[in-house]
Amino acid sequence: MKLKEIDKGRYRRHLNKVFIGSALALAVLSLGIAQLLIAFFPNAAGSHFHWNLLGVVFGALLVGAGLSRLRQHPFMTEVVYVWELKQRLNKIARKRRKVEAAAEQGNETAMQVLQFCYAGSRQLWQLDDNTIVMDELTVKQTELNNLADTHGVILDAGVYDENMLKQF
Repeated sequence: MKLKEIDKGRYRRHLNKVFIGSALALAVLSLGIAQLLIAFFPNAAGSHFHWNLLGVVFGALLVGAGLSRLRQHPFMTEVVYVWELKQRLNKIARKRRKVEAAAEQGNETAMQVLQFCYAGSRQLWQLDDNTIVMDELTVKQTELNNLADTHGVILDAGVYDENMLKQF
């Protein structure tokens, strides 16, 4: 995955619409499916918990399938990009200790992975207005830059490939 610039305003507008649309669709589908199940299979005791739960499960599956089909639509470009970026950063986070240890030993691949992680995190936090931890990220980036200078590595977030994580 390559980092790319996206319009923050467009991303926020589209994310809000996708979120609100998904929530409304889930509510309508859950209630509709549950009511149909209750109508076809009434319970004399009056407990319809399992039908309501099944309505929510089926509603969630339908909303998920709908989002999956709409994934390639131009409206979803920014939203899907951020979802995928979050997935990549989570994969790196799971191996972060090993990656950081390897970077300290001078492993160039580890340094490139951390560069992507820091650049991606910075972009993600700016898009979500989560700037509270930016100072901490700046310190980590400075440490990585110093480490790269020490080992003669030129950092470039663009060289990151998910396969790089396999060695850690």
